[in-house]
Amino acid sequence: MSEKNELSFEEAMEKLEEVVEKLEQGDVPLEKAISMFQEGMSLSKQCHDKLKSVEDSMDRILHEDGKVELTSFQEE
Repeated sequence: MSEKNELSFEEAMEKLEEVVEKLEQGDVPLEKAISMFQEGMSLSKQCHDKLKSVEDSMDRILHEDGKVELTSFQEE
């Protein structure tokens, strides 16, 4: 497992914000900018995957009898 996969959501968001801020400054050499963009995309995917996982967990309601009910809290 790589280091990036071990980041918490908050850590990944913080690193992503740092990457975006550096890229927005515009003084990054092209090859470095491409590498940073790829890192940013990877961090963005990690954040999205973690949010999706939490969303899926939120859609499960555990009842007192131990049964799990699937529901969706998203608006249709």
